Formats: sequence, structure tokens, C-alpha cells
Amino acid sequence: MKLDYMIELEGGFRIHGSEELRSGCLRIRPVLPEGRVKAVTARVNITMAEDERFFVNGYQTWTYCPEQGRHGFTRGMGKLPKFVIDKFGIDRYGDYFFVDYPQTPGVMHGESYCYFRRGGNYRLIASLDERAGYTLLRYDSRCGVLTISRDCAGVRCGGVFPALELYYAEGGEDAVFDGWFAAMGVKSRGAKRLCGYSSWYNRYQNIDAESITGDLAGCAEHMLRGDLFQIDDGWEPAVGDWLETDAKKFPDGLKGTVRDIHGRGFLAGLWLAPFVCQKDSKIFREHPDWLLLHDGKPWYCGMNWGGFYAIDFDHPQAAQYLRDVFRRVFTDWGFDLVKLDFLYAAAPVNLPTESRAKRMRRAMGFLREMCGEHLIIGCGAPLMPAFGLVDYCRIGCDVGLDWDGSFIMKMAHRERISTKHSLENTLFRRGLNGRAFGNDPDVFFLRSDNLKLSGGQKTMLARADALLGSVFFTSDDMNAYDEEKRETYRELRRLLDAENVRVRMDGMPRIEYTLNGEEQRLALPFLTADM
Repeated sequence: MKLDYMIELEGGFRIHGSEELRSGCLRIRPVLPEGRVKAVTARVNITMAEDERFFVNGYQTWTYCPEQGRHGFTRGMGKLPKFVIDKFGIDRYGDYFFVDYPQTPGVMHGESYCYFRRGGNYRLIASLDERAGYTLLRYDSRCGVLTISRDCAGVRCGGVFPALELYYAEGGEDAVFDGWFAAMGVKSRGAKRLCGYSSWYNRYQNIDAESITGDLAGCAEHMLRGDLFQIDDGWEPAVGDWLETDAKKFPDGLKGTVRDIHGRGFLAGLWLAPFVCQKDSKIFREHPDWLLLHDGKPWYCGMNWGGFYAIDFDHPQAAQYLRDVFRRVFTDWGFDLVKLDFLYAAAPVNLPTESRAKRMRRAMGFLREMCGEHLIIGCGAPLMPAFGLVDYCRIGCDVGLDWDGSFIMKMAHRERISTKHSLENTLFRRGLNGRAFGNDPDVFFLRSDNLKLSGGQKTMLARADALLGSVFFTSDDMNAYDEEKRETYRELRRLLDAENVRVRMDGMPRIEYTLNGEEQRLALPFLTADM
């Protein structure tokens, strides 16, 4: 296939050319004069058959990105009034503020990698390195054109510039993904599959020392030594204030709680969002100079916790504060793992000195440095900058307590809470599992209370998580499990030993696998082949 490209600088300098996009790596690295990049764009003609499927990776962890047919499209926020978007920062959760959404049938877009799939044959087109800027991919099935561009507008250049660095492969699923990661030189950190408990999807922020102690006792009846017990959001006085606990909820701090978790034979995990602070936090009030500024104003990240803002990890005092936080979490309190959330806030805009993608990669490296060999679950993160740096990473949005949210929620962004969307992302981002990191599909449920999922939906979610992910968590109060739920949980744990797991999307979506020498399948009747 011929790839036609053009590189433009501010001031009128322009380079254009053509290269063959064939199996393997294609690197376009022209020598550019001093200046600022205006645009890097390329076009490839690719015809999509009527029975072919197209997948393009979404911006960050929570971004909904299913396979679609040739008449699918990438839905933005066109139905939301602008004043609502601006007031609540809804566009800040995804790429809406720097990518155009035509919302036209047949036009689909995303970042970093995409593939065309016909049966078991894949045509993968993927970025090899995002530091020069996110690789933006837009396919228009109406004319059969894939547009590839760099998100690097405004970045200074001079000398050799990695305008486009692409990998192309055709073949089976494992072959094309193995080839891509070998070409990048990226390997997963190799952390083992992680089972356990999270406090979030039952209690949410309503946790305290008593409830955590009670949940720990229930987990001790069912979980195994080496599993993880994770304390999620709600332990801190305010988001951003990480050096102490909420004195009313945890008057004795968390050190004793960690000791109790370890006493049960479990690893101890803690949630925090290192690059953000809510408006009501001490950090926001006392250190406004630590906030990340854009056009002279603090960068508003979204509406969670009444509104929250980005912290500039390049500020020396803010960086030292974060080092102190992780020292407190790991050394003083004794946690083994951190779930790091809302990471996209570290790098929202391009700067003259670097693209937002390069800054995001630096932010992930900074987290790795601070955590050392302790385990990291990344969340709310652009995926490719996290490759090889986190042990596990969420690959979908939060599951909900119902299947697909309310009508009002369906009008929101692609990063909204949805059990259906979470499960679909588990299916379609499975190629990253064990290659980029261990995939975290989010939690499953067995309980009946505080939940609106049907029995079939719960079964499908739990079994898909067990078969396709590297993280297998629940948020149930296990004290309430009756014998039926106890046996179901044991059965799900046995499912983790399945082999030869593969996904079939012809007709009824299903997962096929081998367990104890027998071929089995999991049908996914709540999904359709044309998502």
C-alpha cells in the first residue's frame, strides 16, 4: 500500500512524499529546519469489505472502543449543550478538546493502533513510538481512506524529526500483536495474575476502619494467600491530600490496617490519584503554584469530587511532595500495590518543548521511579505511554451497578460508567494483555443486593473477566455469601486455569477455551456482533 504524507511547519515550510506501507516498520524521519510543527498527515487507501470489522484504540483507559462494521462511527458529545460541557469539563475525560468528531456514519477514529479484521485475519497498523505526538487514526469507509496524523502541533523542531513511525502486519491475532511488540521492544513487566477485592463498587467513598475490617474478615473466608485486598477512594481527607488519612474514618491511620491485611496472608493495595487535587483540598488552597497552567489558568480536569485540577509534576516542590507521598504509602504504611487513577491529567496539552504524549510517557516513568518494584495498577491513563511501565492497567471504563446506565448517561462522553462498555473493551483490547501489561477488566459481582444486573449478566461478566484478564477482583461483601455463592466463587477461581482461550465474533460473540482437557465456550448473548 502507498502512504502519501505531508509535513508542514508554521511559516510555510512543507515536505511531502510517498512510501510503501508493507509488512514491518516504516519510519519517516526528515531533517527539519528550526521552527514549530503545524501538521503531520498521511493517507492510505484501504478498502473495507462488507463483512469486515474495524477497531481503533480509544484515547485512554475508559474510552469506549469496540469493533465496528463499515457503517459504524465514533460518537462524540454532539447532543450535549456547550455550556454543560464547559461547566462540568466533560470534554476533559477524553480527546474531545483536541480531536474533531464528525459523528458521520462510516467515520471512526482513535489513537495509537487499529486493525481491520475479516474472520481470523488481521491487518494491523500501529504506532512504534508516541513521544513525538499521539498517532491519530481516522478511517472513512465511504471512500476507503485511512488518515494518519501526529498530534504535535506547536511543538518545536529542528534536525531529525520522527514524523511517523508505523508498524504494519497481516496474519492471525497472536502473530500481528507479537510482531508489533517485538518491533517496539516493549515487554510486559511479567506480574502474575492478581486476584482480590476492591472496596469501591459496593461502599464507594463510604468506607471507614470498621467497614474495612469487616470486609477483610469476609475475604479471609474465600480468598487465597497472595491475593490482594485493596482500599479504594475515601480513605483520604480530600483528593490531593495523601500524607494523612481522614481522621474521622481512620483515626488510627492505615498502618495497623495494613498489618491486619498482611496477617491474613494478603497483599495490601491503596488507591490514589497522584496528578490531581480537588478544589476543597489543602493542596489546592495552599499550593496554587503547583497547579498545571494552560493559558494562565489552572487546568480543570472534570467534575469528580466537586471539580478537580491537574498538578504539575515538573514543579520541584510538587515532585518532592509526590515522592514523600509514595514513601509514606510504601515505607511508613507498608502497602504492596497502588492503584493510580486519573492519570490523563498529567499531560493534557501540547507544549513547545514536548507533545502531550511525550509528557505523558515522562509522567508514567516518574511514577515507575517513585514506586520502584512495588506493583502498579494504572487507570484513567492513555494506554501506549503506559506500555511496559505499569504492572497492570485498566482497559475499560468503570463497571456500573446496572448494565448500561440511564438515558441521560448515554448522552455523556465515551468514558462514562457502563458494564456493557467495560466488557466490550475487555474483548477488544485483549491483544494488550501480557504484552503491554496485565489487563485489568475491572470487577465482577456475585451479590444480589445493591445491584441491578441480572443473573446472566453477572455470570457473563465474571467469567469473561476470569478468561480474558490478568486482574480478577470483586467488590462484594463476602460475609454475605451463602453456600451457592461460595461455590460459584470457587468455580470462577478454577476458571483461571483455562487454556487456549480465544474470542469468536462470527455470529453470537463467544469465548472458547479448554478447561481440564474439555473444550468449552462462553456465549455473550447480551452483546451483539454489530456493536
